[in-house]
Amino acid sequence: MARPAVQDYYPDDFAVCFGCGRLNEHGHLLKSYVEGDEVVAAFHPAAHHLALPGFVYGGLIASLIDCHSMATASAAALREAGKTVGSGPSPRYVTAALHVDYLKPTPIGLPLEIRARPREIKGRKVVVESSVSAGGELTARGEVIAVQLPDHMTARPRQS
Repeated sequence: MARPAVQDYYPDDFAVCFGCGRLNEHGHLLKSYVEGDEVVAAFHPAAHHLALPGFVYGGLIASLIDCHSMATASAAALREAGKTVGSGPSPRYVTAALHVDYLKPTPIGLPLEIRARPREIKGRKVVVESSVSAGGELTARGEVIAVQLPDHMTARPRQS
């Protein structure tokens, strides 16, 4: 059996994100997997993700850090509750703050590896540290504050 991706268990109504929504056929379709204390994803930039000849657009890197960090927060919340990815719906988080440090230009044509881990979990807030590497070279680091969607936003409206 293949290991479950965090995003595969987002409720359908919340699986449309451009970066990680499995139901958004035009998006990145990012998949994040728990590996020990980290959450890991891979992404293969296409030719249209270009910033300058030979290099990935920085906005793509920020969006990968952002969405992967939301999945990391979700996995951390599940772990705190004594659950695992795939044991039920993955809780949805949104970005309260995003900080990205671009350490060096990210070459296009190489698969990107995104790694993240929760640094702090406090109630509905998770602070996530992340990194992006291309060909084994660290190219960007991020810190994201993720906040779990409140229940009133995730509850489906009642039908009359």
